[in-house]
Amino acid sequence: MSVTMTRSDGVTVFTLTPDPQSSLPPICQILRGLCYSPVCCSVSQRLKKFQGASQSVLGALHIMVGLLNIGLGTILLNCASVTSWQMRDYEYPIWMGVLFILFGIMNILSEKFPSPCLVILSVTLNLSGVAFAIAAIALYIINVLKIWLEWMCDDYDYNYENRHRVTPSPEEMTKCLETQDLVLMILRSINAVLIVLAVLELCVTISSAVLGIKALKQKTENKCPDDPDQYKPLLEEVTSNPAG
Repeated sequence: MSVTMTRSDGVTVFTLTPDPQSSLPPICQILRGLCYSPVCCSVSQRLKKFQGASQSVLGALHIMVGLLNIGLGTILLNCASVTSWQMRDYEYPIWMGVLFILFGIMNILSEKFPSPCLVILSVTLNLSGVAFAIAAIALYIINVLKIWLEWMCDDYDYNYENRHRVTPSPEEMTKCLETQDLVLMILRSINAVLIVLAVLELCVTISSAVLGIKALKQKTENKCPDDPDQYKPLLEEVTSNPAG
């Protein structure tokens, strides 16, 4: 199906030429033509050449960061009493990890099947990933500051059988404080790793977006009439001049 637009004396006329071999009604043919255009959806060898293998490497880094976010975030969520309320309520390590994996899959697909639409979609997702990575850095820093373990070594405990307060001995208090320091170090280390991963994700998303934009820009600048990647557009504009 082809769509032709004609402008004359302030009047715009759209001429639709349906495909006689198609069983779809004209409106469905129009929608199909708008959703699928060879210019946008066909694999471009020129884009593939410009991108190289960089997007697959960056995509693998995306997936690695996402999996580590899910794994380490699950550990922190199982220690809900020592995490911030933002992490407990929103469980952001899990869904951020899923998003990072999605960004990585899109990077790999945009390299394996480098159509302009897929590359543009990958660039858009990576640009949004910059905001998510910055948010992850801020949230993990907040979580480090909210770690609270003083409750582990109170000066006394309550014995429910004898109905009286039990004061720990100095040896028990020393052992408890050592355990508290160890747990605190482990929790801070996990959060530090997650902050480093968020910084890495920020660098990866910026790099992926820049590479995609450069590939699209170079493809546009190097167009030529004999380029096999050039296709006939869906909408052709015909300007008619009135006689006389």
